[in-house]
Amino acid sequence: MSMRRLMAGRDARLYLGGQVCSLLGDSALWLAMGVWVKELTGSSGAAGLVFFFFTAPMLLAPLAGLLVDRVRKRPLLVLANLATAGAVLLLLFVDGADDVWIVYLVMSLHGLAYAVLGAAQSALLSQIVPVEQLADANGFLRTAQETLRLVGPLAGSGLFVLLGGHFVAVLDAVTFAVPVLCLMKLRLREPRPKPWQHHWSAEMLAGIRFVRRTAALRQVVTAAALALSVFGFTETTVFAVVGQGLDRQPAFVGVLVAVQGAGALLGGPSAAPLIRRLGEHRVIGLGLATAAVGALLQTPPSLPFVLSGVGLFGVSLPWIVVGFTTLLQRLTPGDLQGRVYAAASTMITLPQTISIAVGAGLVTTLGYRVLLATAAVVTALAAGYLLRASADRERVDRRAHAADEG
Repeated sequence: MSMRRLMAGRDARLYLGGQVCSLLGDSALWLAMGVWVKELTGSSGAAGLVFFFFTAPMLLAPLAGLLVDRVRKRPLLVLANLATAGAVLLLLFVDGADDVWIVYLVMSLHGLAYAVLGAAQSALLSQIVPVEQLADANGFLRTAQETLRLVGPLAGSGLFVLLGGHFVAVLDAVTFAVPVLCLMKLRLREPRPKPWQHHWSAEMLAGIRFVRRTAALRQVVTAAALALSVFGFTETTVFAVVGQGLDRQPAFVGVLVAVQGAGALLGGPSAAPLIRRLGEHRVIGLGLATAAVGALLQTPPSLPFVLSGVGLFGVSLPWIVVGFTTLLQRLTPGDLQGRVYAAASTMITLPQTISIAVGAGLVTTLGYRVLLATAAVVTALAAGYLLRASADRERVDRRAHAADEG
């Protein structure tokens, strides 16, 4: 019933539909680029750096958030989508191992655009959808993103094998045209952005200050940053799990990512109902605990164990992301949506970026099993911290409520 009410809105249908189409192209691209670099160089570390170069520009998210709050979101999203499509087409110049730097450049530009797109999309969604439907909208998008892993990565790696990386690049570029058309058809009239009241540097840091003084957001960001300080290991270890643990070809990574998408079929639709029942904090904590178990199950060189672990990882991601995004949108004023989203993203992306680089360097020395075990332990600690913080806050609220009644 909640999803039916969400899709009853014309603008919601257009906006969400356009985003799903863009996600399809992206899901085919990122895996194909990793496989492409792996085949060109023969290095799992070099393949893992594809994800490093994608996430590194996210460190510029505070500037992106300031831009989002200074302009109307719809025209900004149109320009950002068109610019990203043009950047992806640079992959047509990749012709050998000496051109791997072009892949890294494109993924960096893609990551830079994503810093703008992520903040602007979140801010625009909070204008299109009523607050009580935000969890359903975020759950739908995350379910679509993860479910597309059932099709996108397999299609991307398959198309790469059959037609090469150039075709995958063109396909991704074309998918950016659909959200542009959908955005242009929205009937939404955006309010004029508020003018700056302070120096631009102070305005840029307003999102960080809001996160720091809002306890609920501060606790979630702390837990997420701790978990993501080791989550990045999985971006590199996946190639070692496939090659060393399972003794399969690099393209088999597409199968694992598809299994993760299958797990999201359970996690995604259940995220919004769980949030309404348990609250964002508990759902995020439950997701982190599930991800820890999933990472641990990928350590044995056994296909059933690895598939189970990847599947649990898929279940956990929508709970974490939907809970995080919904809490942020719900607690943040409209004129700060872009900067708070960007600030929170930066706080968790920095440790993730470092962990991807560290994982790429350590996977050949320590081995993927040590990295996955470390990821499991640290993520479990993050889950415990967040669940305890949620319980402590509820006790304080109950005492305050009892004092008021007394």
